[in-house]
Amino acid sequence: MVNISPFKGLVYNKEKIKDLQKVMSPPYDIITEELQNELYEKHQNNFVKLILGKIFPDDDEKNNRYTRSKDLFENWQQESILVETSKESIFPYKIEYNQNGNKKIMNGFFALLQLDPDYKMVKAHERTLSKPKADRLNLLKACKANLEPIQLLFIDENDRLREKIDENLDEPIVDVKGYDGFNHKLWKIDDEKIISYISSKLKDKILFIADGHHRYQTAINYANEINKKTGNKNKSASWNYRMVILANIFDEGLSILPTHRLIKMSNLNFNNFIDKLKNYFFIEEKEIENQNTDYSSIGNFIMKSIKTDSQHKFALYHKNKYYILTLKEEKIMDKLAGDRSATWRTLDVSILHKIILEKILGVNEKNIEDHVKYTRVNDEAIKLVNENKFDFSFFMNATKIEELKAVADANEHMPQKSTYFLPKMLSGLVMYKMDGYKT
Repeated sequence: MVNISPFKGLVYNKEKIKDLQKVMSPPYDIITEELQNELYEKHQNNFVKLILGKIFPDDDEKNNRYTRSKDLFENWQQESILVETSKESIFPYKIEYNQNGNKKIMNGFFALLQLDPDYKMVKAHERTLSKPKADRLNLLKACKANLEPIQLLFIDENDRLREKIDENLDEPIVDVKGYDGFNHKLWKIDDEKIISYISSKLKDKILFIADGHHRYQTAINYANEINKKTGNKNKSASWNYRMVILANIFDEGLSILPTHRLIKMSNLNFNNFIDKLKNYFFIEEKEIENQNTDYSSIGNFIMKSIKTDSQHKFALYHKNKYYILTLKEEKIMDKLAGDRSATWRTLDVSILHKIILEKILGVNEKNIEDHVKYTRVNDEAIKLVNENKFDFSFFMNATKIEELKAVADANEHMPQKSTYFLPKMLSGLVMYKMDGYKT
Protein backbone atom coordinates (compact mmCIF):
# COMPACT_ATOMS: atom_id res chain seq x y z
CA MET A 1 0.00 0.00 0.00
CA VAL A 2 1.15 3.56 -0.76
CA ASN A 3 1.15 5.70 2.37
CA ILE A 4 1.03 9.44 1.70
CA SER A 5 1.16 11.92 4.59
CA PRO A 6 1.16 15.69 5.08
CA PHE A 7 4.02 17.35 6.95
CA LYS A 8 5.09 20.57 8.58
CA GLY A 9 7.35 22.06 5.98
CA LEU A 10 10.32 24.34 6.47
CA VAL A 11 10.05 27.36 4.18
CA TYR A 12 11.92 30.60 3.73
CA ASN A 13 10.58 33.37 5.97
CA LYS A 14 9.27 36.13 3.70
CA GLU A 15 9.67 38.66 6.51
CA LYS A 16 13.42 37.95 6.50
CA ILE A 17 13.88 37.21 2.80
CA LYS A 18 12.16 39.94 0.83
CA ASP A 19 12.97 38.50 -2.61
CA LEU A 20 12.53 34.72 -2.58
CA GLN A 21 13.79 34.50 -6.13
CA LYS A 22 17.32 35.28 -4.94
CA VAL A 23 17.52 32.31 -2.56
CA MET A 24 16.11 29.60 -4.84
CA SER A 25 18.42 27.13 -6.59
CA PRO A 26 18.43 24.57 -9.39
CA PRO A 27 18.53 20.91 -8.28
CA TYR A 28 21.98 19.93 -7.00
CA ASP A 29 22.74 17.50 -9.83
CA ILE A 30 22.57 20.10 -12.61
CA ILE A 31 24.63 22.79 -10.89
CA THR A 32 27.98 23.47 -12.55
CA GLU A 33 30.90 25.02 -10.68
CA GLU A 34 30.30 28.28 -12.53
CA LEU A 35 26.62 28.31 -11.57
CA GLN A 36 27.50 27.41 -7.99
CA ASN A 37 29.70 30.50 -7.79
CA GLU A 38 26.95 32.67 -9.24
CA LEU A 39 24.43 31.39 -6.68
CA TYR A 40 26.86 32.00 -3.82
CA GLU A 41 27.16 35.61 -4.93
CA LYS A 42 23.43 36.04 -5.52
CA HIS A 43 22.40 35.91 -1.86
CA GLN A 44 24.04 34.96 1.45
CA ASN A 45 21.14 32.57 2.15
CA ASN A 46 20.95 30.97 -1.27
CA PHE A 47 19.82 27.35 -1.01
CA VAL A 48 22.86 26.08 -2.93
CA LYS A 49 24.89 26.49 0.27
CA LEU A 50 22.84 23.68 1.83
CA ILE A 51 22.52 21.25 -1.07
CA LEU A 52 25.88 21.74 -2.79
CA GLY A 53 28.35 23.54 -0.61
CA LYS A 54 31.81 24.39 -1.86
CA ILE A 55 34.80 22.11 -1.29
CA PHE A 56 38.04 23.60 0.05
CA PRO A 57 41.60 22.20 0.03
CA ASP A 58 41.83 22.07 3.85
CA ASP A 59 38.54 20.19 4.34
CA ASP A 60 38.68 17.35 6.84
CA GLU A 61 36.27 15.12 8.76
CA LYS A 62 35.26 17.90 11.13
CA ASN A 63 35.02 20.73 8.62
CA ASN A 64 33.71 19.96 5.14
CA ARG A 65 30.84 20.75 2.80
CA TYR A 66 28.46 18.51 4.80
CA THR A 67 29.30 19.87 8.26
CA ARG A 68 29.01 23.40 6.89
CA SER A 69 25.58 22.56 5.46
CA LYS A 70 24.53 21.22 8.87
CA ASP A 71 25.71 24.36 10.66
CA LEU A 72 24.04 26.67 8.16
CA PHE A 73 20.81 24.68 8.24
CA GLU A 74 20.67 24.94 12.03
CA ASN A 75 21.67 28.63 12.06
CA TRP A 76 19.06 29.59 9.48
CA GLN A 77 16.38 27.96 11.63
CA GLN A 78 17.64 29.68 14.79
CA GLU A 79 17.67 33.02 12.98
CA SER A 80 14.15 32.36 11.59
CA ILE A 81 15.38 32.53 8.02
CA LEU A 82 13.74 29.13 7.67
CA VAL A 83 10.46 28.68 9.54
CA GLU A 84 8.10 25.75 9.99
CA THR A 85 4.52 25.84 8.78
CA SER A 86 1.97 25.82 11.59
CA LYS A 87 0.00 22.79 10.37
CA GLU A 88 0.80 19.55 8.60
CA SER A 89 0.06 20.14 4.95
CA ILE A 90 0.54 19.02 1.41
CA PHE A 91 2.05 21.60 -0.92
CA PRO A 92 0.59 21.86 -4.44
CA TYR A 93 3.16 22.91 -7.01
CA LYS A 94 2.84 24.25 -10.55
CA ILE A 95 5.50 25.15 -13.10
CA GLU A 96 4.45 27.33 -16.03
CA TYR A 97 6.79 27.33 -19.01
CA ASN A 98 7.01 27.52 -22.79
CA GLN A 99 8.38 24.73 -24.96
CA ASN A 100 8.72 25.26 -28.69
CA GLY A 101 6.28 28.15 -28.50
CA ASN A 102 3.65 26.20 -26.57
CA LYS A 103 2.60 27.15 -23.03
CA LYS A 104 2.68 24.22 -20.61
CA ILE A 105 1.84 23.77 -16.94
CA MET A 106 3.28 20.95 -14.85
CA ASN A 107 1.03 20.02 -11.91
CA GLY A 108 2.15 18.16 -8.81
CA PHE A 109 2.26 18.34 -5.03
CA PHE A 110 4.75 17.84 -2.20
CA ALA A 111 3.93 15.20 0.40
CA LEU A 112 5.66 12.57 2.50
CA LEU A 113 5.85 9.04 1.13
CA GLN A 114 6.48 6.06 3.38
CA LEU A 115 9.53 4.25 2.01
CA ASP A 116 9.08 1.01 0.09
CA PRO A 117 12.45 -0.77 0.52
CA ASP A 118 11.39 -3.71 -1.66
CA TYR A 119 10.20 -1.49 -4.52
CA LYS A 120 6.81 -3.24 -4.63
CA MET A 121 4.69 -0.12 -4.98
CA VAL A 122 7.47 2.28 -5.96
CA LYS A 123 9.05 1.31 -9.26
CA ALA A 124 12.54 2.38 -10.31
CA HIS A 125 13.61 2.32 -13.94
CA GLU A 126 17.28 3.33 -13.65
CA ARG A 127 20.33 1.86 -11.96
CA THR A 128 22.08 3.95 -9.36
CA LEU A 129 25.78 4.70 -8.96
CA SER A 130 27.83 4.58 -5.78
CA LYS A 131 29.36 8.08 -5.77
CA PRO A 132 26.10 10.08 -5.97
CA LYS A 133 24.52 7.88 -3.29
CA ALA A 134 27.48 8.38 -0.95
CA ASP A 135 27.34 12.14 -1.49
CA ARG A 136 23.61 12.42 -0.73
CA LEU A 137 23.89 10.06 2.24
CA ASN A 138 26.57 12.26 3.80
CA LEU A 139 24.33 15.30 3.42
CA LEU A 140 21.30 13.45 4.80
CA LYS A 141 23.23 12.26 7.84
CA ALA A 142 24.53 15.76 8.52
CA CYS A 143 21.26 17.68 8.21
CA LYS A 144 18.73 14.95 9.05
CA ALA A 145 16.37 16.52 6.54
CA ASN A 146 15.08 16.11 3.03
CA LEU A 147 16.28 19.35 1.49
CA GLU A 148 15.16 18.45 -2.02
CA PRO A 149 12.25 16.29 -3.20
CA ILE A 150 12.27 13.36 -5.53
CA GLN A 151 9.65 13.20 -8.28
CA LEU A 152 7.28 10.26 -8.66
CA LEU A 153 4.51 9.62 -11.16
CA PHE A 154 1.16 7.96 -10.67
CA ILE A 155 -1.56 7.00 -13.16
CA ASP A 156 -4.73 9.09 -13.09
CA GLU A 157 -6.29 8.95 -16.54
CA ASN A 158 -9.21 11.21 -15.58
CA ASP A 159 -6.91 13.72 -13.86
CA ARG A 160 -9.27 13.79 -10.88
CA LEU A 161 -6.62 14.46 -8.23
CA ARG A 162 -5.37 17.59 -9.97
CA GLU A 163 -8.94 18.83 -10.34
CA LYS A 164 -9.60 18.26 -6.64
CA ILE A 165 -6.44 20.11 -5.67
CA ASP A 166 -7.14 23.00 -8.04
CA GLU A 167 -10.59 23.44 -6.51
CA ASN A 168 -8.91 24.25 -3.19
CA LEU A 169 -6.15 26.64 -4.19
CA ASP A 170 -6.05 30.26 -3.07
CA GLU A 171 -3.01 32.53 -3.10
CA PRO A 172 0.37 30.78 -3.52
CA ILE A 173 2.86 31.02 -0.69
CA VAL A 174 5.71 31.14 -3.23
CA ASP A 175 5.55 32.67 -6.71
CA VAL A 176 8.96 33.09 -8.34
CA LYS A 177 10.78 32.88 -11.64
CA GLY A 178 13.36 30.11 -11.49
CA TYR A 179 16.87 29.73 -12.89
CA ASP A 180 15.23 28.25 -16.00
CA GLY A 181 13.03 31.28 -16.67
CA PHE A 182 9.97 29.22 -15.72
CA ASN A 183 7.34 30.43 -13.25
CA HIS A 184 7.25 28.27 -10.10
CA LYS A 185 4.27 28.47 -7.71
CA LEU A 186 3.73 26.70 -4.39
CA TRP A 187 0.57 26.48 -2.28
CA LYS A 188 -0.29 24.96 1.09
CA ILE A 189 -3.35 22.80 1.84
CA ASP A 190 -3.93 21.72 5.44
CA ASP A 191 -7.60 20.67 5.16
CA GLU A 192 -7.70 17.15 6.63
CA LYS A 193 -10.64 16.03 4.47
CA ILE A 194 -8.88 16.97 1.23
CA ILE A 195 -5.62 15.36 2.35
CA SER A 196 -7.48 12.20 3.36
CA TYR A 197 -9.20 12.11 -0.04
CA ILE A 198 -5.88 12.40 -1.88
CA SER A 199 -4.21 9.78 0.32
CA SER A 200 -7.06 7.31 -0.19
CA LYS A 201 -6.96 7.73 -3.97
CA LEU A 202 -3.23 6.98 -4.04
CA LYS A 203 -3.05 4.08 -1.58
CA ASP A 204 -3.43 1.38 -4.26
CA LYS A 205 -1.49 3.17 -7.00
CA ILE A 206 1.86 2.09 -8.40
CA LEU A 207 4.36 4.94 -8.31
CA PHE A 208 7.17 5.40 -10.82
CA ILE A 209 10.34 7.31 -9.96
CA ALA A 210 10.82 10.04 -12.54
CA ASP A 211 13.71 11.93 -10.97
CA GLY A 212 15.69 11.04 -7.86
CA HIS A 213 16.67 7.37 -8.04
CA HIS A 214 19.84 8.01 -6.04
CA ARG A 215 18.04 10.05 -3.38
CA TYR A 216 15.30 7.43 -2.98
CA GLN A 217 17.77 4.58 -2.50
CA THR A 218 19.79 6.81 -0.19
CA ALA A 219 16.68 7.37 1.95
CA ILE A 220 16.20 3.59 2.19
CA ASN A 221 19.86 3.06 3.12
CA TYR A 222 19.65 5.79 5.76
CA ALA A 223 16.45 4.37 7.29
CA ASN A 224 17.90 0.86 7.37
CA GLU A 225 21.02 2.17 9.10
CA ILE A 226 19.06 3.99 11.81
CA ASN A 227 16.63 1.13 12.35
CA LYS A 228 19.55 -1.24 12.80
CA LYS A 229 21.37 1.08 15.22
CA THR A 230 18.33 1.83 17.35
CA GLY A 231 16.36 -1.40 16.99
CA ASN A 232 13.37 0.82 16.19
CA LYS A 233 10.56 -1.09 14.46
CA ASN A 234 8.15 1.84 14.23
CA LYS A 235 7.36 2.21 10.53
CA SER A 236 5.93 5.66 11.24
CA ALA A 237 9.32 7.02 12.38
CA SER A 238 10.22 10.17 10.47
CA TRP A 239 13.24 8.63 8.74
CA ASN A 240 11.00 5.97 7.17
CA TYR A 241 9.42 8.69 5.04
CA ARG A 242 10.73 10.72 2.14
CA MET A 243 9.61 14.11 0.84
CA VAL A 244 8.42 13.69 -2.73
CA ILE A 245 6.61 15.52 -5.50
CA LEU A 246 3.79 13.45 -6.96
CA ALA A 247 2.49 14.10 -10.48
CA ASN A 248 0.16 12.39 -12.92
CA ILE A 249 2.07 10.40 -15.53
CA PHE A 250 -0.38 11.77 -18.11
CA ASP A 251 0.11 15.40 -17.07
CA GLU A 252 0.38 17.45 -20.26
CA GLY A 253 3.01 19.64 -18.65
CA LEU A 254 5.53 16.78 -18.38
CA SER A 255 8.09 16.23 -21.13
CA ILE A 256 10.97 13.74 -21.44
CA LEU A 257 14.18 14.98 -23.03
CA PRO A 258 17.23 12.94 -24.07
CA THR A 259 20.43 12.64 -22.06
CA HIS A 260 23.59 12.52 -24.18
CA ARG A 261 26.72 10.52 -23.34
CA LEU A 262 30.20 12.06 -23.07
CA ILE A 263 32.95 9.47 -23.47
CA LYS A 264 36.52 9.54 -22.18
CA MET A 265 38.65 6.96 -24.05
CA SER A 266 42.02 8.59 -24.64
CA ASN A 267 43.81 5.45 -25.84
CA LEU A 268 41.13 4.42 -28.32
CA ASN A 269 42.01 3.96 -31.99
CA PHE A 270 39.07 5.84 -33.44
CA ASN A 271 39.25 4.39 -36.96
CA ASN A 272 39.23 0.85 -35.58
CA PHE A 273 36.29 1.82 -33.40
CA ILE A 274 34.32 2.99 -36.46
CA ASP A 275 35.14 -0.27 -38.25
CA LYS A 276 33.76 -2.29 -35.34
CA LEU A 277 30.61 -0.18 -35.28
CA LYS A 278 29.98 -1.09 -38.92
CA ASN A 279 29.29 -4.68 -37.85
CA TYR A 280 26.11 -3.52 -36.12
CA PHE A 281 25.17 -0.15 -37.60
CA PHE A 282 24.71 1.57 -40.92
CA ILE A 283 27.00 4.60 -40.69
CA GLU A 284 26.73 7.96 -42.44
CA GLU A 285 29.73 10.24 -42.00
CA LYS A 286 28.90 13.96 -41.98
CA GLU A 287 31.33 16.90 -42.13
CA ILE A 288 30.40 20.08 -40.30
CA GLU A 289 30.92 22.60 -43.08
CA ASN A 290 31.13 25.77 -41.02
CA GLN A 291 33.17 24.97 -37.93
CA ASN A 292 32.58 28.48 -36.56
CA THR A 293 28.84 27.95 -36.36
CA ASP A 294 27.57 28.21 -32.80
CA TYR A 295 27.38 24.89 -30.97
CA SER A 296 23.68 25.24 -30.25
CA SER A 297 22.79 25.37 -33.96
CA ILE A 298 25.03 22.39 -34.73
CA GLY A 299 23.50 20.42 -31.87
CA ASN A 300 19.97 21.15 -33.02
CA PHE A 301 20.90 20.11 -36.57
CA ILE A 302 22.39 16.83 -35.34
CA MET A 303 19.26 16.09 -33.30
CA LYS A 304 17.07 16.63 -36.37
CA SER A 305 19.25 14.20 -38.32
CA ILE A 306 18.56 11.32 -35.89
CA LYS A 307 14.84 11.96 -35.42
CA THR A 308 12.94 8.75 -36.16
CA ASP A 309 9.67 7.04 -35.33
CA SER A 310 10.74 3.44 -35.77
CA GLN A 311 14.51 3.06 -36.20
CA HIS A 312 17.24 3.10 -33.56
CA LYS A 313 19.50 6.04 -34.34
CA PHE A 314 22.34 7.81 -32.54
CA ALA A 315 24.82 10.48 -33.56
CA LEU A 316 28.49 10.05 -32.69
CA TYR A 317 30.29 13.41 -32.53
CA HIS A 318 34.09 13.53 -32.91
CA LYS A 319 36.38 16.39 -33.97
CA ASN A 320 34.07 18.47 -36.17
CA LYS A 321 32.50 15.39 -37.72
CA TYR A 322 29.49 13.41 -36.74
CA TYR A 323 28.38 9.94 -37.68
CA ILE A 324 24.75 8.86 -37.87
CA LEU A 325 24.48 5.30 -36.55
CA THR A 326 21.40 3.28 -37.47
CA LEU A 327 21.03 -0.20 -35.98
CA LYS A 328 20.95 -2.91 -38.66
CA GLU A 329 18.98 -5.57 -36.78
CA GLU A 330 17.28 -5.70 -33.40
CA LYS A 331 18.02 -9.43 -33.24
CA ILE A 332 21.56 -8.76 -32.04
CA MET A 333 20.05 -7.61 -28.74
CA ASP A 334 18.39 -11.03 -28.32
CA LYS A 335 21.90 -12.52 -28.20
CA LEU A 336 23.46 -9.85 -26.01
CA ALA A 337 20.54 -9.40 -23.59
CA GLY A 338 18.38 -12.49 -23.91
CA ASP A 339 17.54 -12.38 -20.21
CA ARG A 340 15.86 -9.00 -20.57
CA SER A 341 12.33 -8.12 -21.63
CA ALA A 342 11.55 -7.22 -25.24
CA THR A 343 10.93 -3.62 -24.17
CA TRP A 344 14.33 -3.34 -22.50
CA ARG A 345 16.12 -4.89 -25.48
CA THR A 346 14.63 -2.33 -27.87
CA LEU A 347 15.40 0.80 -25.85
CA ASP A 348 17.89 3.11 -27.53
CA VAL A 349 19.84 3.50 -24.30
CA SER A 350 20.02 -0.28 -23.88
CA ILE A 351 21.28 -0.73 -27.43
CA LEU A 352 23.90 1.96 -26.96
CA HIS A 353 25.12 0.60 -23.64
CA LYS A 354 25.01 -3.09 -24.53
CA ILE A 355 26.50 -3.02 -28.04
CA ILE A 356 28.71 0.04 -28.10
CA LEU A 357 29.80 0.65 -24.51
CA GLU A 358 29.99 -2.92 -23.22
CA LYS A 359 30.75 -5.12 -26.25
CA ILE A 360 32.93 -2.76 -28.28
CA LEU A 361 34.46 -0.40 -25.71
CA GLY A 362 34.54 -2.69 -22.67
CA VAL A 363 32.72 -0.22 -20.43
CA ASN A 364 30.55 -1.92 -17.84
CA GLU A 365 28.93 -1.20 -14.47
CA LYS A 366 32.29 -1.44 -12.67
CA ASN A 367 34.13 1.18 -14.72
CA ILE A 368 31.37 3.29 -16.28
CA GLU A 369 31.92 6.19 -13.89
CA ASP A 370 35.51 6.45 -15.15
CA HIS A 371 34.57 6.70 -18.81
CA VAL A 372 31.03 8.08 -19.15
CA LYS A 373 29.53 11.42 -18.11
CA TYR A 374 26.19 12.89 -19.07
CA THR A 375 24.74 16.10 -20.44
CA ARG A 376 21.23 17.14 -21.39
CA VAL A 377 22.46 20.16 -23.35
CA ASN A 378 23.07 19.64 -27.08
CA ASP A 379 25.84 22.22 -27.39
CA GLU A 380 27.73 20.80 -24.38
CA ALA A 381 27.98 17.44 -26.17
CA ILE A 382 29.94 19.30 -28.87
CA LYS A 383 31.76 21.95 -26.87
CA LEU A 384 33.29 19.60 -24.30
CA VAL A 385 34.62 17.33 -27.05
CA ASN A 386 36.07 20.26 -29.00
CA GLU A 387 37.79 21.45 -25.82
CA ASN A 388 39.35 17.95 -25.46
CA LYS A 389 37.64 17.37 -22.12
CA PHE A 390 36.08 14.28 -23.69
CA ASP A 391 37.08 12.23 -26.72
CA PHE A 392 33.65 11.89 -28.34
CA SER A 393 29.97 12.01 -27.51
CA PHE A 394 26.72 10.27 -28.38
CA PHE A 395 23.55 12.20 -29.14
CA MET A 396 20.43 10.31 -28.05
CA ASN A 397 16.72 10.43 -28.76
CA ALA A 398 14.41 10.69 -25.75
CA THR A 399 12.97 7.66 -23.97
CA LYS A 400 9.17 7.46 -24.29
CA ILE A 401 6.91 7.52 -21.25
CA GLU A 402 5.34 4.18 -22.18
CA GLU A 403 8.81 2.61 -22.33
CA LEU A 404 9.60 3.88 -18.84
CA LYS A 405 6.38 2.40 -17.51
CA ALA A 406 6.89 -0.97 -19.24
CA VAL A 407 10.44 -1.35 -17.92
CA ALA A 408 9.43 -0.37 -14.39
CA ASP A 409 6.45 -2.75 -14.50
CA ALA A 410 8.82 -5.57 -15.41
CA ASN A 411 11.02 -4.68 -12.38
CA GLU A 412 13.92 -3.95 -14.70
CA HIS A 413 16.34 -1.04 -14.74
CA MET A 414 17.37 1.07 -17.68
CA PRO A 415 20.99 2.19 -17.89
CA GLN A 416 21.68 5.20 -15.71
CA LYS A 417 20.48 8.61 -16.95
CA SER A 418 17.99 7.16 -19.42
CA THR A 419 15.37 9.82 -18.78
CA TYR A 420 15.40 13.55 -18.23
CA PHE A 421 12.09 15.10 -17.29
CA LEU A 422 11.24 18.69 -18.07
CA PRO A 423 10.52 20.89 -16.25
CA LYS A 424 13.04 20.39 -13.47
CA MET A 425 11.93 21.13 -9.94
CA LEU A 426 13.11 24.27 -8.16
CA SER A 427 15.08 23.69 -4.95
CA GLY A 428 14.39 25.74 -1.83
CA LEU A 429 10.59 25.82 -1.99
CA VAL A 430 9.96 23.58 1.03
CA MET A 431 11.97 21.13 3.17
CA TYR A 432 11.19 18.24 5.50
CA LYS A 433 13.07 18.08 8.81
CA MET A 434 13.16 14.69 10.51
CA ASP A 435 12.94 14.21 14.25
CA GLY A 436 13.33 11.64 16.98
CA TYR A 437 16.85 10.35 16.31
CA LYS A 438 19.98 11.81 17.83
CA THR A 439 23.52 10.80 16.88
